[in-house]
Amino acid sequence: MQGNAIESRMTQERELVLYYKPTCPFCRKVLDFMNEDGIELPMRDIVADEDARQTLIDVGGKQQVPCLFIDGEPLYESNDIIQYLRDNCA
Repeated sequence: MQGNAIESRMTQERELVLYYKPTCPFCRKVLDFMNEDGIELPMRDIVADEDARQTLIDVGGKQQVPCLFIDGEPLYESNDIIQYLRDNCA
């Protein structure tokens, strides 16, 4: 699922957007978890979308993926993202 930065999924009144890179094994780990649990979120591929990459750097301060923006605040590390999704979306 892709789109512009305005799209988001409201989950328990939180705006969630996942920034990822298709070749990143840690991103794949998060995406596999989402697929297994039927979780769908707006996603931004930072390789295919230069604006998404720049937003990740501008807002998060670095180009690290995966990054889950929760109400505009970045959450890094695949295990932390999976735990957040397990607790709030699954």
